[in-house]
Amino acid sequence: MQLFLLYIDPGSGSYLLQALVAAAMGLGFFLKTSWWRIKMFFNKKKGSES
Repeated sequence: MQLFLLYIDPGSGSYLLQALVAAAMGLGFFLKTSWWRIKMFFNKKKGSES
């Protein structure tokens, strides 16, 4: 059986952390804007079209 020792240098680790944080924030922004659009769609009033 072979033993593989994996090494992640600090530059790669910080890049991975940055990518994970960016993905989480992007997902949060997407969900927030999607929820806002859904909410605005159902809160439209029929008489206030302009």
